[in-house]
Amino acid sequence: MAPVSALAKYKLVFLGDQSVGKTSIITRFMYDKFDNTYQLVCALDLTYMYLGTDEQATIGIDFLSKTMYLEDRTIRLQLWDTAGQERFRSLIPSYIRDSSVAVIVFDVASRQSFLNTSKWIEEVRTERGSDVIIVLVGNKTDLVEKRQVSIEEGEAKARELNVMFIETSAKAGFNIKPLFRKIAAALPGMEALSSSKQEDMVDVNLKSTGGAASQTQAQLVIVIGCGIRSGITGFNRLFFLCYVKRSGNVIRTSHAYWSYDFLSELNNLIT
Repeated sequence: MAPVSALAKYKLVFLGDQSVGKTSIITRFMYDKFDNTYQLVCALDLTYMYLGTDEQATIGIDFLSKTMYLEDRTIRLQLWDTAGQERFRSLIPSYIRDSSVAVIVFDVASRQSFLNTSKWIEEVRTERGSDVIIVLVGNKTDLVEKRQVSIEEGEAKARELNVMFIETSAKAGFNIKPLFRKIAAALPGMEALSSSKQEDMVDVNLKSTGGAASQTQAQLVIVIGCGIRSGITGFNRLFFLCYVKRSGNVIRTSHAYWSYDFLSELNNLIT
């Protein structure tokens, strides 16, 4: 039997101001749905979460994984959704450093979010230089009457900054799959791992196997601030104090763990 080649993995970091639709784009791509109330599937928060509230904005860093079966190759995309609030900006560089793609999102109904994309792109290039694909995305094209940024302006900025450009509407589902196809086509070093001649996207589900040390549970929110034993989530170590919220219940412990390689551990969970 011929050996199976390793699945090529690429990290995509979504950046942009708060409320431009980064999470909605990912949710539409992953689940083909639009929901104003964001339900975290697996999240990493390096600061804090308000207990007992329904927080709609992304808190810290969320990640999801999706396998794309293309015409001549199979790849796995790791989608890292970042918070746009200023208080989280200090966390962003560490997530940019090992990324393959930076998706810079702005709201076409917010000129300020468009102007701020220059700063986001500059931050990406400061961390990654030219060794990264950058895609500028004008989201919320369904807000026709409120549009403040024309498609021509978006295209002009993309040419000026030498990045890719596309407009989308996560709410309407417009151009979401084409966005990821555009990204996939630009990725370097992809292997022809699939003999399928049709294009498809398949979710990678995180499943529990009884809390074994090398496994994780589905529907977890992992938040820095309270503490959790590794056996609950399957982490061998956790990065300082955490709590887990599963199915509406918060599970707490008094234990804290420190990992010097926390990001690698998180990445390993979705391989």
